[in-house]
Formats: sequence, structure tokens, C-alpha cells
Amino acid sequence: MGVLNVTPDSFSDGGQWADGDAAIAHGVQLAAEGASIVDIGGESTRPGAERPSELEELRRVIPVVHALTEQGITVSIDTMRAEVARAAIDAGATIINDVSGGLADPQMPSVVAETGAPFVVMHWRGHSVDMQDRAHYDDVVADVRAELEARVSTLRDQGVGDDQIIVDPGIGFAKTAEHNWALLRGLERIIDLGWPVLIGTSRKAFLGRIGRAEGDERPLDRRDVATAITSAFAARRGVWGVRVHDVTATVDALDVAAALGVVNEEERS
Repeated sequence: MGVLNVTPDSFSDGGQWADGDAAIAHGVQLAAEGASIVDIGGESTRPGAERPSELEELRRVIPVVHALTEQGITVSIDTMRAEVARAAIDAGATIINDVSGGLADPQMPSVVAETGAPFVVMHWRGHSVDMQDRAHYDDVVADVRAELEARVSTLRDQGVGDDQIIVDPGIGFAKTAEHNWALLRGLERIIDLGWPVLIGTSRKAFLGRIGRAEGDERPLDRRDVATAITSAFAARRGVWGVRVHDVTATVDALDVAAALGVVNEEERS
């Protein structure tokens, strides 16, 4: 899954693809590099980010969704708003990726149920502006697993089909670096829930800090090797997909892992 942020303020590439034509060209490039899905988002979810209006989010994403799907590219819409999700599905998107798991907008479950679209349910404890204040767990893997299980149960009660559910443990969302590493080490316990699992480590701060002295950090554009390694690790554990900014680096890592017999071809997403 290749990331396409149509925003001025995303943590990794804010502003690079805010222009519609540039966004469309980059989406085509991500698909050409090997992305099975292009994930289009019009709202930054970096820690501390303020939300755009619904109208602004629609203005950013819908023309890009339409243009890419017209070219036969599989698109997911990265949104917490039900009306944005509905408009994107109408424009040709086939997957809804909601980092709030349907908690941010009470109408989201009904839109998911009505459209029948696959729905990525991420572990979420609150909006970006204060989410890191909520990074408290007794056992992060057990707690995330339990909260995802409870959220999926509620969604099923609201009409979302079993075959629509994909779960995401929310690496970096209300998580410290150690929480993130613990979730990666404990991926089997998330996969054991029985739902397809999406993992997104791409360029996140904990990858910038690993192996560095206190106060030293890799810049964003030098985290793609670490992203590719963690993505190949997740693929080996059996996740459904990995969400990345640099598709080429991750495809290369998966190809090498497959050649070594570390990742089976059917595990590559």
C-alpha cells in the first residue's frame, strides 16, 4: 500500500503532493513501482496536527481518487469522515482506511455497511492533537489486541460484515517507541485475532531513533531502509499488507526476503 498524502502538513511529505496534478502523477508512480493499493489521505494524522474542514478534505482527495481509479489503479481512502469515505467510494475507491476505526464519526459504520467496502480498523485512542497523552498501557500487545477485538465486535453489531474487516494495531498512534517495538515483536498475537492485518511503520519517529544517541535522529528521508526492514519482518509474520511511502525500497526488501526463503510469494502485499 503506497501512501499518497494530499496535504500541506503531513509529517513526512506535507506539501509535496498537495497540488492535484502532482498528487495524481505521484499516485501513478507508486503503482508503477509496485504498490498494489494507493492510499489517498487529505488529513494529516501526525502528532499535534489540526484537522481540516470536511469541505477542504473533500476538495483535496476526490479529484485524485477519480483520476487514479479511472486509470485502473486500486485506491483506498484514508479518512475519519463518513461523508468523505462515501464520496471517495462513489468516485471509485474500493477500501476505506480509518485510523479511528470508525470512532471519530458515528456515521462511519453505516457508510461502511452500506458500501460493502473493506474497512481498515486501526487501534485509536484519540485525535492527533493529544493522542500521545494517551500512550499508557499495562501490556501494550494485550491491551491493543483487546481494544481491537472490542471495536470489531461493535462494528459487526452495527452491520459491518466479517469479510470487510482489516485491523491495524496503530504503530505510532498513542504509542511510545517501546510500545511500537513491542507490537512488532508481538504481531502474532494481533494476527491470531483472525482478521487481515495492515502494518504502517513508514518513516515514523521510532525508526529515526533506533541505534542513535539520545537527541540524535535520522531525518525523515533516511528512514526508508528501516521501514523496508520492518515491513519485510511484518510480511514474514503473515500480515495482509504494509503501508509505506517509498514503495521501491520495500518491494526490494520483500524480493530479497523471498529469494532467501524468508518471505513466501503469497505473503507479499
